[in-house]
Amino acid sequence: MIEIPVKTASEYSVFIENQPINDLFQKIISFVGNKKYIVVISEKVEKLYGKLLPFDKSVKFILKDGEKEKNFSNCIKILEFAMKNKLTRFDAIISVGGGVAGDLAGFASSIYMRGIDFIQVPTTLLACVDSSAGGKTAVNTKFGKNLAGTFYQPRVVFINPKFLKTLDDRQYKTGLGEVVKYAFIEKSCQCNEEFNLINFLSENTDKIFERDEKILKRLIEICIRLKVSVVEKDEKENGLRRILNFGHTYAHAVEKITNYKKYTHGETVAEGIKFAFELALQKNLIDKNYKYFAFDLIKKFNFREIEKYDTAKLAQIMRLDKKSDGKKIKFILPSDYSRAEELEIGIDEITAF
Repeated sequence: MIEIPVKTASEYSVFIENQPINDLFQKIISFVGNKKYIVVISEKVEKLYGKLLPFDKSVKFILKDGEKEKNFSNCIKILEFAMKNKLTRFDAIISVGGGVAGDLAGFASSIYMRGIDFIQVPTTLLACVDSSAGGKTAVNTKFGKNLAGTFYQPRVVFINPKFLKTLDDRQYKTGLGEVVKYAFIEKSCQCNEEFNLINFLSENTDKIFERDEKILKRLIEICIRLKVSVVEKDEKENGLRRILNFGHTYAHAVEKITNYKKYTHGETVAEGIKFAFELALQKNLIDKNYKYFAFDLIKKFNFREIEKYDTAKLAQIMRLDKKSDGKKIKFILPSDYSRAEELEIGIDEITAF
C-alpha cells in the first residue's frame, strides 16, 4: 500500500494498491460508512467490472464514454439523480472511471448543496497519473475545454493498477501523454525527491507497454508525488501550478477544433509538447540537441500523428484559453533539462509561428 497525504486546504490521501477489485469495493464501502451516496460510473467500466463493484442499481448513474459527455447537460442530470436519491450535504458522490467521469462528478460534488464529499476511483492511466488528484473539476462548453469548473479536492483517491489491464491500447497510450509531460517538468515541480523520470521512461519502455504491474505502480506513484508537490504549494494555480499545463494550451486548441472527436487528450498533449519545444527553440530557451532528445523520447511511445491545423485558427481558439488575456497567451515552455517556465507570447507571434 502507498498512502500519499496531500497537503492542501482539505487534506486527503491517495492510495495506490494492486488489490483485487472486489476488495477495493469493500474498502470504498468501508470509507463511505453510513453516508448515502451515488456512483457516477463509466459505461465501459460498468460492463467490465459491474459484478466486482456491486453497487446497488438504484445509486448508479452510468455515464457514456467520451470527452463530449463532459457537459452541463450531464452535470444537471447527476445533480437531479443526487436529489432523487435524497442526498444531503453530509453525503457523497463517488466517481468510478476516467478523467471525464472524475471531472464531471467532481464538479457536481462541488456545487451540490454548496459541496459534498467526493471520492475518486480512477480506472484509466490518464486519470491515475493526473486528473484524479489535485482538485480540478470542470465541464466543457461550446467555446472551449474546461472553461467552467471549480477547485474542489476529493475526500480520498483509490488507485488500482489492475483496472489498466483491460484498458484498450489507444486509451492506455493517451495516459502516457501526461506521463511524458511530467518527465519534462520534473525539476520544476520542486519535489524533495528526485525520480529522474526521463531515465525511468527510457529504461522501462518495454515493461510499460507490457503493463507490468510493479512498473505501473511505481510510474503512477512518481507522477502523483510530482503533482502533489506542486498542488500543496499552489492549490489554485496562482503561480507554480501553471507548469502542469505544459503541452496543454496547444492540445486544448486542437481538441476544440476537432470537436473532441478525432484525437484523445494524451495524443494532443504529446503534440502540444512538441509544439512547445519548437517554440522554445525559436525563443532560444533551449538548444536543438535537447529538442531532438525530447522528440526521440516522445517517439518511443508511438503516439498517433496529429494533423497540422491552421495556426491562425488555433491562435484564435487559444485567445479563449483560461491562461490568456485576449492578447497574450501564457505558454509553459521547456527552459532546461526537465525544467519548464511560463512565458507570455502574443497572439500575432503564435499566428506567425
